[in-house]
Amino acid sequence: MAPLDFEAIATAAAAACDRARQEIVPRFRSVAVETKADGSPVTEADRAAEGAIREVLRQAFPDFAILGEEFGREGPPDGPCWLVDPIDGTIGFSRGIPLFTTLIALLEDGVPVFGLIDVPAVDERYVGWKGGGCRRNGEPTRVSEESDLSRAIISHGDPYCFELFGCAGVFERMARECGLLRGYTDAFGHAMVLSGGIGAMVDLACNAWDLAPAQVLIPEAGGRCITLPEHDGKIGAIFGSPALVEQLERFFGS
Repeated sequence: MAPLDFEAIATAAAAACDRARQEIVPRFRSVAVETKADGSPVTEADRAAEGAIREVLRQAFPDFAILGEEFGREGPPDGPCWLVDPIDGTIGFSRGIPLFTTLIALLEDGVPVFGLIDVPAVDERYVGWKGGGCRRNGEPTRVSEESDLSRAIISHGDPYCFELFGCAGVFERMARECGLLRGYTDAFGHAMVLSGGIGAMVDLACNAWDLAPAQVLIPEAGGRCITLPEHDGKIGAIFGSPALVEQLERFFGS
């Protein structure tokens, strides 16, 4: 197979996000919420946005598979595969909280090689690929260089996810030892790590599409991303400033 054309991939993903915004933004604070079989929320905006994203990606790269949160997998069983989460943070979105994102990643041989995080509320888009750096609205961005846990903002996903992931004690230790522990959840937190505002983040009990963009973008922004062993079919990660990630990793081993 020919090498991936990351410029073309980035162009297609950006166009897909533009289409998704057209479906999402007009429905913000005016959309009904349903409950899926797994108990998670979904809205008309989620489905419309994923449909729009799939249409753009399918036209641009018809030989690539697509795996999305709302409509599952389509396309060939082998080769590159897009991962799509049309609205990451649906609970907040459905309650009028503007910290939602759209996530697109590309896997090659099962490994994330391209990532995009779109944050419509602040009109920011983070894009990057392996070896290509990370850019926010076209300009290079870097993670924080902070190394002091008492000074850095450390973010986390939902506290109950620590229990689901079998490490409730880690959250308790973070609450004791991290001076500025904040719950900027979901990929909004990931984006703020990429911006340098948040020093590091621990995000647990996630699906592949939740973390794949960050797994690419964080290292490309000068950070470190550690993917934790799978637990009950879910994955987790610690990412951000390399010095902070090293310290937080020890919380899981002691």
